Amino acid sequence: MKRIVVTGARGLLGWHSHARLHAANCAARFRGEAEPYDIVALDHAAFDDDARLHEAVTGAHGILHFAGVNRAPDDEVEAANPAIAQRLAATCRAAGSDPHVVYANSTHAASDTPYGRSKRIAGETLDAFAGRYTDLVLPHIFGEGARPFYNNVTATLIDRILAGETPEVNPEGRVNLLYAGAVADLAIGAIEEGITGRLQPEPRPITVPDLYARLQAFHDSYTANIYPDLSDPFDLALFNSYRAASYPDQWPRPLRLNTDARGTLFEAVKGGGGGQTFLSTTKPGITRGDHFHLGKVERFLVVQGEAVIRIRKVLTDEVWEYRVSGDSPAPVDMPTLHTHSIENVGDSDLLTLFWTHDLFDPANPDTFADKVLT
Repeated sequence: MKRIVVTGARGLLGWHSHARLHAANCAARFRGEAEPYDIVALDHAAFDDDARLHEAVTGAHGILHFAGVNRAPDDEVEAANPAIAQRLAATCRAAGSDPHVVYANSTHAASDTPYGRSKRIAGETLDAFAGRYTDLVLPHIFGEGARPFYNNVTATLIDRILAGETPEVNPEGRVNLLYAGAVADLAIGAIEEGITGRLQPEPRPITVPDLYARLQAFHDSYTANIYPDLSDPFDLALFNSYRAASYPDQWPRPLRLNTDARGTLFEAVKGGGGGQTFLSTTKPGITRGDHFHLGKVERFLVVQGEAVIRIRKVLTDEVWEYRVSGDSPAPVDMPTLHTHSIENVGDSDLLTLFWTHDLFDPANPDTFADKVLT
């Protein structure tokens, strides 16, 4: 088992990386194998605690160093990131630890600004200390769990769209985007494969007006019960980021029912550019699911019986519950990186329609067992 330390664990990159390490452990447990990772997630308070930081880095195989400061007065920003790097290096030396360090650097490190100098010096500090060092140079990051109005234009646009407002968009604005999950995979892969030196993944360049138009188009389609074409991995990641921000308050979503003397007809799923639909029966008192996905888009729709759908953001404790009934069909879509389940709480068999945006691949199921109720 390899000890992997994640600093800045409550930030966007920290959470996505922790979630993927956790997914690998979940998959190993499901196969009856030993977990590959001893994950030590350090938030701000833990990193600032001398004893906890020393214990964390002792025997560490790798450190994903995402802790940093980017919102403060210029002089504080310029001093903070080098100080954080120096603290990490000094603690590793004191613990006799020589981990592979992957540092979330920034494209701004090439600029002569307080933030740019701060990131550059922090990287140089870590490079001088670590025998194995990966300088992960990153552009603008987006993904599930990003905070609006916190140096994240994608999350801010999503927040305003979901609020029904029209945001102010700089017509000349441009941004280079990279999905947080892709960064997490690169960072973990660097440790696993021993990749050192400068690593600068290719971003998706886009204008801010085009980004807003794409997100607004997602919203217009999705609220009309139509899935967009998700064949482009960038669109899938962007759509999943948008979807995640709609929880918990915008679910379930009632469908339009067309009822006459013959019965009732409703549209369960529209669009999507493909996918797979399947139907299940579940006995009373039985729970299905208790797993999460990294990229898969999935819809639950009860068409007969009574159920409770539960959703929990991975690595957190809060559980959202949705009571649904076949008498009033209303789908609940499963956000990525959220473990979920459906329990038959009725007295008869539960009939549920499931839809996913992709075809099931046994070699890569993108399904990780993780109990919702812990």
